[in-house]
Amino acid sequence: MQSRPPSSAIVIGSGIVGAATAYFLARRGIAVRLIDASAPAAEATGAADGAVSVASKRPGPMMAAALKGVRLYGELADEGLFAGAFKRRSTFIVAASDEECAVLDAHSAALAGAGVRVETLSETDLRRDFPVLSPQAKMAVEVHGEGHAIGYQIVHRLLTASGITVDRDTRVEGLRLEDGGRRIAGIGTSRGSLTADVVVIAAGNGSAGLLGLSGVLTPRKGQLLVTERAPALNAAMRGAIMSGRYLLSKGSQKAGHAPPPRGLGLVIDPLVTGQFLIGGTREDFGKRETNDIDAVSRILKDAVALVPGLAGVRLLRSFAGVRTAVIDGLPLVGRIPGLENGYVATGFEGDGICLGPVTGKSIVQLICGEEPDLDFSSFEPARFAGHGVAA
Repeated sequence: MQSRPPSSAIVIGSGIVGAATAYFLARRGIAVRLIDASAPAAEATGAADGAVSVASKRPGPMMAAALKGVRLYGELADEGLFAGAFKRRSTFIVAASDEECAVLDAHSAALAGAGVRVETLSETDLRRDFPVLSPQAKMAVEVHGEGHAIGYQIVHRLLTASGITVDRDTRVEGLRLEDGGRRIAGIGTSRGSLTADVVVIAAGNGSAGLLGLSGVLTPRKGQLLVTERAPALNAAMRGAIMSGRYLLSKGSQKAGHAPPPRGLGLVIDPLVTGQFLIGGTREDFGKRETNDIDAVSRILKDAVALVPGLAGVRLLRSFAGVRTAVIDGLPLVGRIPGLENGYVATGFEGDGICLGPVTGKSIVQLICGEEPDLDFSSFEPARFAGHGVAA
């Protein structure tokens, strides 16, 4: 840990985590170089569903982190930084089978135990208060105090407020070490060498090559859909709808559970534009540029089964993105083992939008020798100390 704040920093990766880290560094007067192999929010951040949510998080460190992540979004919205870019709303987790009801009962109890305000809606309640839902819905849990944010808009806010210009199309080729491999002296890039007091790697899937963690970090694809505007149906949706199957696809109630090679869940989010964002998949294979008819048709079929009114709404586009996952299901956040001035924040998979700002703030607190807002003990890169650059 730094004994005093650094005067300069390099942040590799300008997705939401890197942009937030750069923003909070700049707020302290630290000179920042923000580098990206492509462009801001060009990868997972730009292809995310935008959920700022604790609803689907597994009990334990991820749920605790998400609670702090949602809270910070609210604070930054109230301060003006995220005003108009963060939409407050509830999430309704809907069960349509006995298996989903059992999972939802357990998950609701876990959320309540973590201090989340939840409300159970019976089948009768749903028929009366949420008529756009299908009769298949057996019960639902409303998770209060959630929100939605478009990733690239948040990145734009962070970069604009900090005055940082991203070094685009700059590929990082490696780290240069000194002091017997204990410090990062600088980085080599496709445009020359750069030096700074500290280096933060927040490069998503690009982090694996820089850290030698290809066996720890893995790409996981997700496919999403966007509909045309349907103002009346949109207005009748009291919040985002998440199927109980989504909990099963994420393994939210099974510690250490890894999703199947292709997990299918369902989230229907009414956007401020009057459109719907519908997702999605969790896949350990496939090209980021492509959607496939099997996934799209199954998502749409499930969406119409839960919200029949969507049958009359046209699909405008489908898109896919590749997130970075860690083999044990928890992100890598903290100091790189063996390096005094090297830090990493990656591996958030589908939780990067929710956790990006609070992670960036917490990493900067760690760099400056302060107690971070997030408890990093479960996310420490040292748990893979036998792997990678400082092994």
